[in-house]
Amino acid sequence: MTNWTDADGREIDEEDRGLVYDMTTLVNRRAALGLFGGVSVLTLLAACGMTSETTATPASTTPADTTPDGNLVEVPDETGGPFPADGSNGVNVLDDSGIVRSDIRSSFGSSTVVAAGVPLTVVLTVRDAATGDALSGGAVYLWHCDRDGGYSLYSDGLADVNYLRGVQEIGADGSVTFTTIFPGCYAGRWPHIHFEVYSDVATAVASGPIVKTSQIALPKEASDAVYATSGYEQSVRNLAGVTLASDGVFGEDGGIHQIATMTGSASAGYTAALTIGV
Repeated sequence: MTNWTDADGREIDEEDRGLVYDMTTLVNRRAALGLFGGVSVLTLLAACGMTSETTATPASTTPADTTPDGNLVEVPDETGGPFPADGSNGVNVLDDSGIVRSDIRSSFGSSTVVAAGVPLTVVLTVRDAATGDALSGGAVYLWHCDRDGGYSLYSDGLADVNYLRGVQEIGADGSVTFTTIFPGCYAGRWPHIHFEVYSDVATAVASGPIVKTSQIALPKEASDAVYATSGYEQSVRNLAGVTLASDGVFGEDGGIHQIATMTGSASAGYTAALTIGV
């Protein structure tokens, strides 16, 4: 903690504390809003070519999905896109027997096609944004494109395939887990995963009222590592043409409340974790 006193032990007025104090105050306030991504005060001072013998207080470590007072931020509403298969755009997979499942890599029913790609486990924790309570008993419908950027039930050659779609009940801890593959990057969009939250499984499979529709953003470092592997070649080119800031969905705020935390590797597979408020 910085001691703002002079040589005689008298407290120094704020307006006389200088640039170190000003930068400390600025970073702590901006970090509470997630605007500096955890960059420390000393790092910013060094970047400005400044040094000081005073030890600055570290920036706030408030998580990006919470407000400065610790309350959970409601995840932004986003489009379900043109390929939801929830009955809102032609196809409805939600009323098909077999849609409630955790491993969504394979098709079910009359199709046995399995999606190829780097393994990905998605752990989504859903909480009430107002209370912070787990939304236990609710349901999540999750879907995304395949390694080639195609969507089952819609894209050319995939009309009779229903992989990479599934519904899970939210557990007592507020989480759902899906086993899937890392989606490809298609032209114009940042790598992402779609989801809808429902009050319960029965409402989901009946295509009932949706509590929340949003998307998960996958970080660039993991995406780069995956796209360097065989089968994702076209994703390298597509990712080079888009940024979080230019993306039509995440661009407004850079996806600050929707970027998953990643663990793992391209060789062993990744886990993407995100806590959301609804």
